[in-house]
Amino acid sequence: MQRKTLLPSECPIARGLEQVGEWWSILLMRDALQGLKRFDEFARSLDIAPSMLTRRLNSLVDAGMLQKVPYSQRPLRYEYIPTDKGKDFLVVLMAFVSWGNKHLAPEGESVQMVDRDSGQRLKLMFTTIAETQSLPLDRCTVRPGPAASAAMRDRLHNI
Repeated sequence: MQRKTLLPSECPIARGLEQVGEWWSILLMRDALQGLKRFDEFARSLDIAPSMLTRRLNSLVDAGMLQKVPYSQRPLRYEYIPTDKGKDFLVVLMAFVSWGNKHLAPEGESVQMVDRDSGQRLKLMFTTIAETQSLPLDRCTVRPGPAASAAMRDRLHNI
């Protein structure tokens, strides 16, 4: 059975899931953004079948999240480097860390978000576009954008 594509959707969440919605893909992006680059490093980290790893890496390359760069000619071998699009996925991963720590870690946090330079703990925050004001998550919502269809405007009308 052919899987439905979410690309035609105007919802940015649906479009994002089309790119990285499979859990192996999200874990591969986590590892790539933490510095893993090579097939064997990903395989070791995730204990994933080689055929599945190949499919997921290829899908992330096709989605523009990773760039495939040769590092050896004999035999031909590649490294997988996050693109700018892939690097921007870090905010999604940090949101997962925050949410998982709050709701899925009764034994305590095994991973914490910290400032790379100072080591100080961080929490997920939003700022206004002008970056003049920090806002807590409960003050954030969504609204129709300039390209929203009538259906999207209706959907978001009551939010």
